[in-house]
Amino acid sequence: MVTFLSGGTGTPKLLDGAAAAFSPEETTVVANTGDDIELGGLFVSPDVDTLLFQGGGVLDRETWWGIDGDTHRTNTALADIAAAAGLPEGPQYLPEDKQTAGREISNWRRFSGTAEFMTIGDRDRAVHITRTSLLDQGLTLSEATGRLADAFGLEVDLLPMSDDPVASLIHTEDGLMHFQEYWVAHRGEPSVETVEFRGSSTAEPAPGVLDALEDTVVVGPSNPVTSIGPMLTLPGVPDTLSQSTVVAVSPFLGDDAFSGPAGDLMAAVDAEPGTEGLATAYPFADAFVIDETDDATLDRPTVQTDIRIDAPEDAARVSRAIKDAIDLVD
Repeated sequence: MVTFLSGGTGTPKLLDGAAAAFSPEETTVVANTGDDIELGGLFVSPDVDTLLFQGGGVLDRETWWGIDGDTHRTNTALADIAAAAGLPEGPQYLPEDKQTAGREISNWRRFSGTAEFMTIGDRDRAVHITRTSLLDQGLTLSEATGRLADAFGLEVDLLPMSDDPVASLIHTEDGLMHFQEYWVAHRGEPSVETVEFRGSSTAEPAPGVLDALEDTVVVGPSNPVTSIGPMLTLPGVPDTLSQSTVVAVSPFLGDDAFSGPAGDLMAAVDAEPGTEGLATAYPFADAFVIDETDDATLDRPTVQTDIRIDAPEDAARVSRAIKDAIDLVD
């Protein structure tokens, strides 16, 4: 049995070829939910959705988010209506008294759908409508995710990290903003001062998460701060990981991140922004998989390979290197 910690695009890319080393039927994936938001009344779980679409064979592999070939008529119409009505563009939170009203899972992350600042496809939106309706019917996020995973025919077990609200908030020179606002609307341009995982002090791991972390764990090549970091703030997760066999895959080529704002965010939390910073970010890791050209020095066993993942065969190569690292320390 093996459990992957996943967020963003790095780990889903790895999962494209993970079956070369790990049986899907014996694989669990725990997904970050710190990026989740409520937008226009719909509950959007970006990292969960990427895994649903990847496992279901419908993911847009050019963007690594959304559904391949999706249309965007509703998103376009929202922008057109906002422009015609003279409504403001860009991210807009609902009034403060609405932030904690309604379903508890949406605390701290309710955006107005006016001029929708995230591009959501029409088929993609159907998933959000279904999830939101299931939550409103009384299902937990875990239960709703299970229903959706069955609908997409996933072979792996997919678990959200928590059924409780945890929001990744970025403190920047331009003020406090949700990660989606920082990364999607502002393209990661504001200077980051620090990162907050609001709600983590009262959240609990979702059912099955701690049990899954007792198996061999692979931390995928995701952003260590906002993709993996929210999971590490949950009660019991660090302690469980410290007692399990854990292999972490670097999301860096030396000091350069493959994608996203990983470097800036690592620096903001006082971790070296590069491969060597993983020793600080993942003190529980028993081994690392890093690129064959990476001259980083780590204090734990390291396996090197070409860790670029542009196709399933690349993911298979990295997965086999992960298996080699597990064999070194298990």
